[in-house]
Amino acid sequence: MGLSTHVLDTMHGCPAAAMTVSLYNTEGSQSHLIRSWVLNADGRSDGPLLDNQQLKVGTYRLVFGVKDYFAAKGVALPEPTFLNQVAIDFGVSDATQHYHVPLLVSPWSYATYRGS
Repeated sequence: MGLSTHVLDTMHGCPAAAMTVSLYNTEGSQSHLIRSWVLNADGRSDGPLLDNQQLKVGTYRLVFGVKDYFAAKGVALPEPTFLNQVAIDFGVSDATQHYHVPLLVSPWSYATYRGS
């Protein structure tokens, strides 16, 4: 239960190991950092982003360090890059459910959905 994420690098066809991710709670135009971490070899955090005790009804933002990740992989990126950071704003309406927010990403596109 709680909140989780998983990032897949669609350019290379692999998990986005070592990508940085930050989690914020949001209220209107204000955001407050909860924590940041680096994804493991499977493109996931080593535990839940928020466990079922920490997850509350409200709005959140995940920010993924896309530019830095692809630059570290040796991808030739234009300057300025098309994608620098990808921010996904989402809401939690039932904190007893599991919220999984995956990201599929390349230097030029991304997609997300509510996973299971």
